[in-house]
Amino acid sequence: MTPRLTLDPAVVNQARELAARAGQPIVELASTHTTVSIERAVLRLAGLQGADADGLPWVNRLADAVADATGLQDGVALPVWDALIAGGYDDLATLAEAAAQGKVAFRIPAGADAAAARSAARAALAAGIGRIDANRAERERLIEQTAEPPRPWIYLIVATGDIYEDIPQAQAAAREGADIIAVIRSTGQSLLDYVPEGATREGYAGTYATQENFRLMRAALDQTSRELRRYVRLTNYASGLCMPEIAALAGLERLDMMLNDCMYGIIFRDINPRRTFIDQRFARQIHARAGIIINTGEDNYLTTADAVDGAHTVVVSQLLNEFFGKEAGLADGQLGLGHAFEINPELPDSFLLELAHAQLIRELFPDAPLKYMPPTKHMTGNVFAGYLLDAFFNLCGVMTDQSILLIGMMTEGIHTPFLADRDLALENVRYVRNAAGRLGESFRPAPGGFIDQRAQHVLGESVDLLRRICDQGLLTAIADGTFGITRRPADGGRGLDGVIRRADGYFNPAAEILEIGAAG
Repeated sequence: MTPRLTLDPAVVNQARELAARAGQPIVELASTHTTVSIERAVLRLAGLQGADADGLPWVNRLADAVADATGLQDGVALPVWDALIAGGYDDLATLAEAAAQGKVAFRIPAGADAAAARSAARAALAAGIGRIDANRAERERLIEQTAEPPRPWIYLIVATGDIYEDIPQAQAAAREGADIIAVIRSTGQSLLDYVPEGATREGYAGTYATQENFRLMRAALDQTSRELRRYVRLTNYASGLCMPEIAALAGLERLDMMLNDCMYGIIFRDINPRRTFIDQRFARQIHARAGIIINTGEDNYLTTADAVDGAHTVVVSQLLNEFFGKEAGLADGQLGLGHAFEINPELPDSFLLELAHAQLIRELFPDAPLKYMPPTKHMTGNVFAGYLLDAFFNLCGVMTDQSILLIGMMTEGIHTPFLADRDLALENVRYVRNAAGRLGESFRPAPGGFIDQRAQHVLGESVDLLRRICDQGLLTAIADGTFGITRRPADGGRGLDGVIRRADGYFNPAAEILEIGAAG
């Protein structure tokens, strides 16, 4: 990418170095702790599925039984595979049912018994991660068979609450030009400490993220990809209290993108900060192995904070997400860092400010598939003004080479968009992309001009904020309301009781395999 701004490379390098310093204590926290969801994800990767008569997944029942008997500080794998071998159980599901009935005496084995349990667990997890590897290869094969759509990829949301209604809507959207289908989760699912089982037909403002729903939608979009001779990507959400488990299910069912931000759940869902950071490292290790592109949630900050005053907090969060992502093994091409077109349109030079912010982020992360979000905060219900604002968003996106455009809806401020609204939105972005898709080739902000100076100012503010975060610590900065003006203390929020310090003998065969892969 040819630079268009006169950014000082030394300042850019300094920003990355500060982000790494700010993030390192979080990596150390994640490397010395586990969570109940990480341990359940291990069981899911080993193939444990299903739920009891009350709908509680067997992974929850089995992990809870181990926690009650031995604790989880040594990991779930060692006591589970020891019990599987000693009890002669056919599979994990049979063991989980017996454990739920109180028929299994779990222990932390030693000596030859421990060696046998470790060997069996490693084999089971290698098979599960092998399935993820096969899915990654299958994605590449399907893209080769069909076609990779040109960028910017057009991202459209489907969310009726009923997976069997979502499927035909998603297929229709793809036929009208959508390259990525995002199935929004049912409101509140991020607060559930279990993943619902099976296909679901009831959800509020979204559809439940389940393994079966993932499988159904992926199969439908594969069919449509072959029909259109263009690969259609599928997105869902790996966040909340079950972040690692949903990441595992995404890999097992070949999703292509997952919303997986390091701080979104903390700020907007009041998930405990420690729980979130520990969970996200393991989730991102899975995404890295699966070839999944993560989408981060910096756009959400600008729905609560002012988009001009808070622009530097977006950049700081992106730099932190980049550091955490790469540390977990993600490549640049998997870092779908987010930002948004949310400056008040009544502000003079608002479009120039948007161009400055978007171009700054493009140049800071030249190899990242940036995800650009449309206006929502200032959509008033005036559909004509809204449609125009969406067109300006699309224009900014193509001028600054954004990779993923989530299409804006003119009725954003009124109701959940109708199918006709989506059709008009797709028409809008198709027109702008066709008419002005090459405009970026000629977009050269004047050195020292308004756009150039604004970008340098935001970068400078970002460096200043990163220095303060390094001095006080990231957890303290979050508690002080640095991001999204929402205060989240390190010991508050949901899920802290599910955080466990690892014992010296902690054993997680999935983490072993994933970390070896990341290092390689």
